[in-house]
Amino acid sequence: MNFFNTKYILGNKRHGWIDYDRGISIILVAYRHCYESMVKAGLNMKDHPWLEYINVFFFGFRMPLFFIASGMFLSGSMKKYGWGKYAKNRVYSILYPMLVWGIIQITLQIIFSEYTNSKGDVNFRSYGYLIYFPRATGQFWYLNALFFVGIIYASLRHFLNFKVMHQLALGLVLYFVCSYVNTHDIQVGFLNDIMKYYLFFSIGDWISDFLLSEKAEQIFTSGKFITFIIVAFIINQLIFTKLNMMHNTTYYVENSVPLFFLLVAIVGCTLSICVSFSLKRNQKLKFLRVVGFNSVHIYCIHILVISVSRQFYMKFLHIHNPSLLIVLVLITCLLVPVMTYNIFLRWNMWWFFTLKKPEDEIAFIRSGN
Repeated sequence: MNFFNTKYILGNKRHGWIDYDRGISIILVAYRHCYESMVKAGLNMKDHPWLEYINVFFFGFRMPLFFIASGMFLSGSMKKYGWGKYAKNRVYSILYPMLVWGIIQITLQIIFSEYTNSKGDVNFRSYGYLIYFPRATGQFWYLNALFFVGIIYASLRHFLNFKVMHQLALGLVLYFVCSYVNTHDIQVGFLNDIMKYYLFFSIGDWISDFLLSEKAEQIFTSGKFITFIIVAFIINQLIFTKLNMMHNTTYYVENSVPLFFLLVAIVGCTLSICVSFSLKRNQKLKFLRVVGFNSVHIYCIHILVISVSRQFYMKFLHIHNPSLLIVLVLITCLLVPVMTYNIFLRWNMWWFFTLKKPEDEIAFIRSGN
């Protein structure tokens, strides 16, 4: 039995480099959450400083990358389906799984609070936080912001005829307002991440025609261009990491030096796109494409898997070395959600992840491939 549906994913005609891109992003996101889980569990991370350094070094561009990738498909979807169907698809594929898995995760955290890192942090109010204060629910803030950013962007385009330049200007204003709000510790709930990432969604829409063209692959796989981006990336990330570690928080640059964070995000996203185009062209590391294809499924479940697998490796296998533990938990939290999704498809339980039945995937699985 193929628990990863690799033939369907690798044979899909969609832009393969985007799956690679999302694969890189979700691995970096999962690594951070694995690291935080180890810290909250009380493991001695001081003897493994490189784990913290990696956590901070790759922090700046992971989430902007997701919003740029999502914004790239806005114009195509609006032209093909119109505002109504676009909004409906956002509800089906983003808002719905966020609510389903958010409710499942919060419920389990309440029931097993004695055995998790969330003791005292999760209660019945957390169900409402999924909508109006998603940062308090852990990882679900991303799906909340992705849904509302897409809906607001599409609505302004459809109802008020906002052009891309209007959206970019609005995104810039919101971005710096968000920086002000964060540096002055003003609580605005779910609006915070909408303001922060609206700009990146706009950038995705702005450059979509170019990135989805054949010319893009030629430029992003050019040796000279990649070399330049690598150098810029290393310099940026070294400064970014130093500043954040000096202030003992990964959010210092993001909240207090917004212009530099914008540069860090754009250069990091560019390098990820270069790597993704190169991998797709050379058909290397195909597992990254499988991981990227399932990025939303992984995002929904990976915190639960991290919690359970960490307990298993520590209590039953007696593994307490942070370096080994983080590798094992990271691999597990990437593989298990993908397997879960495909098992659910086979059992006709697709409604755990979407309100729109994935007919093509189910038909492919049932054909015996």
